[in-house]
Amino acid sequence: MSTFPRARKSKLGYDTAQVDEFLQTARLAYDGDASDKDALTSADIRHTAFGMEKGGYSTTHVDAALERLEDAFAAREREAARAAAGEAAWFEEARTTAQVVLNRLDRPIGQRFDRASVFTYGYNRTDVDRFSSRLVKYFQDGKPMSVEEVRTVTFRPQRGGYKEIQVDLLLDSVTDVMLAVR
Repeated sequence: MSTFPRARKSKLGYDTAQVDEFLQTARLAYDGDASDKDALTSADIRHTAFGMEKGGYSTTHVDAALERLEDAFAAREREAARAAAGEAAWFEEARTTAQVVLNRLDRPIGQRFDRASVFTYGYNRTDVDRFSSRLVKYFQDGKPMSVEEVRTVTFRPQRGGYKEIQVDLLLDSVTDVMLAVR
């Protein structure tokens, strides 16, 4: 019995052996000691990637499972940190990270991140700036936004666009804050 539905034999899906191995590792990590410094974290899950194979696991189903797994690990991490440092310290760390995000997004439109060279592609500046404005409204005005929106946002490619690594790191920080205050 397959863990997830499979893509058609002619279509690409995630490498089944890699997915199964990762899920086994995650299950052992979740059942293990949360204080282990080498333990799997919600950030590790967020950055997990699998190879592709024809007839592999449905990417949609696996991605949804990884998001639920990340949420479960984040909740466990949040409770462990609250127990160790106290709730006030936990929320202060989340507030500090949120302020760092806001400081970055307070930069002028078109200049919020470093730009890729004109010979390489980055994220479309207009797309990123538009989404950044939504993030500012979330943090400053409490405008609703889900962690799912942050996880799944996509930006068109653009020569000389924003450097992807910087934008991705900021989105990771936003996700961390959103998971911390759930």
